[in-house]
Amino acid sequence: MAQCGGERGWIWTVSGGVKFIFALLALVDDGRLGSCSRTGVRVGGGRWVKGVSSLRVGSWNIGTLTGKSIELVKILKKRRINIACVQETKWVGSRAKDVDEYKLWFSGRLNDRKGVGILVDSGLSVQVVRVKRVNDRMMTIKLVVGGFILHIISASVPQAGLGEEGKRRFWEDLDEMVGGIPPTEKLFIGGDFNGHIGSISGGYDDVHGDCSFGDRNGGGVPLLDFAKALG
Repeated sequence: MAQCGGERGWIWTVSGGVKFIFALLALVDDGRLGSCSRTGVRVGGGRWVKGVSSLRVGSWNIGTLTGKSIELVKILKKRRINIACVQETKWVGSRAKDVDEYKLWFSGRLNDRKGVGILVDSGLSVQVVRVKRVNDRMMTIKLVVGGFILHIISASVPQAGLGEEGKRRFWEDLDEMVGGIPPTEKLFIGGDFNGHIGSISGGYDDVHGDCSFGDRNGGGVPLLDFAKALG
């Protein structure tokens, strides 16, 4: 598990065997975005407080959604997750689907083992005002929540061995997507970035979340560099 980011937004990535993480996001009326990580802990659902709107947003490399969508929703409901980014869905198409008390937007290609999606609970799905599917590795939704505009991005970096060109295109696409979001709007990126940022900040004190483990590898460097550029 890794967390990096700043006042503009937060990036969460799943690695090292941690399959599901979620954060409590506090959208504060002075323009800040705060977060508190949770792993496997049941806490209360999203709530409204004067000046603060709180949501629970998660990220999970699901491996496949085929035959698992109902099981996934049960887990989201148990942990009271409002929004969940999923990767490696292996679902084909660019559509939306109702799954129990959630709405799922997904993007995937024929004969491809990737695919990403975003699930939003029924209370918030009506607040989604835009959906943009870049490809089978990246998509975003835009919501208006309690007077705030929130962008959720679900992303999946190409694995090691799939070529540097594919990775370069991924980071260019992500940079372009984030660059199109006004600084006054909130941003959450959940995904599988296929890298470790390590337990030590090592020159990235301003964006390193201090909740990772192990050593930083080659995949963790571009993630931290992107978070630093995100500001």
